[in-house]
Amino acid sequence: MSEPTVTVQSKLANPGPLGLLGFGMTTLLLNLHNTGILELSVVIVAMGFALGGGAQIVAGIFEFKFGNTFGGTAFVAYGFFWWSLIFIWTNPTEAIPAADEKSMGFYLLLWAIFTFFMFLAALKHNKATQVVFLSLTILFIGLSIGDFSGSVYIKMAAGWIGIGCGGSAIYNAMGQIINGEYGKKIFPL
Repeated sequence: MSEPTVTVQSKLANPGPLGLLGFGMTTLLLNLHNTGILELSVVIVAMGFALGGGAQIVAGIFEFKFGNTFGGTAFVAYGFFWWSLIFIWTNPTEAIPAADEKSMGFYLLLWAIFTFFMFLAALKHNKATQVVFLSLTILFIGLSIGDFSGSVYIKMAAGWIGIGCGGSAIYNAMGQIINGEYGKKIFPL
């Protein structure tokens, strides 16, 4: 007698909410600093390293594995953005001068350009994702202008946009999780 063949199917989880949550919570926390509500502290750095960097990179790798170039590129790129920003802030290399406002302006401008193109790609996705990428583009532009001009007020205004951006990413993540758990649209995306 032969043994019956048993087929086991596993459902693959959506890594998008993890990446969005990592991005959203870190972005919101950092922009509480940009608005002047919080001081830059190890709290923001740790969140940027763990959730902003680590969780997004993990989510991005799984997005690539599932064939999602958009999600993979977004999460891996922004995960490494957080790690590079932490490196810039802490400057562990004594031989290299710390970042100045001009170099930070260009750094943020490059991220604004990348994010604008990601926003164009996001136009094929849900409205919540479009809001995240549009507000992130505006945030990077504002922070870049703030650094180029040296204006604390422009950076603060960009920080408020960043709070909205982070909040929209958290909403998107929670909407995907709750909608998925209940099998119906509870949070419109």
